[in-house]
Amino acid sequence: MNGTDEECPIGRYEYVRYQDPTAAYRPYDPRFPVVASRVIDLIRDRMPEVQVEHVGSTAVPGCPGKGVIDLMLLYQPGGLASARDVLNRMGFQRHDRPGAFPEERPVRIGTIEHDGETFRLHVHVIAADAPEVSQQRRFRDTLRADPELVNAYAARKRAVLAAGATDGNDYNLGKDAFIKGVLFGSPGTT
Repeated sequence: MNGTDEECPIGRYEYVRYQDPTAAYRPYDPRFPVVASRVIDLIRDRMPEVQVEHVGSTAVPGCPGKGVIDLMLLYQPGGLASARDVLNRMGFQRHDRPGAFPEERPVRIGTIEHDGETFRLHVHVIAADAPEVSQQRRFRDTLRADPELVNAYAARKRAVLAAGATDGNDYNLGKDAFIKGVLFGSPGTT
């Protein structure tokens, strides 16, 4: 394939600055896994050799947040350039904001329309044997198994936004101690 994949419905990602940070916080939407599955199928149609999983808050029923659907694309050795190229041709864009992931561990961003609404997407492109893979899975699965932990995580996210987080980087930094606490048992999970 050359150029852009005209058959792919991936749209342009618009960065959001939170004028009213609390407006960025939205309840869990049961369409999140449906949209994630649709995008996973689109990717796998073009790259059957990769594994793609739904991770992050939108993969946890009942977990509110910003509503960005995070996917983890796992490539085998030597597959990074191909994965980036296919995602680019699908219409995904480079995440190029301050604090963006490097191209050796890229994130591609985009949107997709579903049920008359635009859903924002982040595709984390990760080597299948990277330690981060098990961390992403463990965080998702730990939240899925513990509704009280989901409530604590939701409270942490609300507090980050109420403290004035104005963009995704501020928001992510504010959640970092909580996530590390879940993964590594360090302080900050409450």
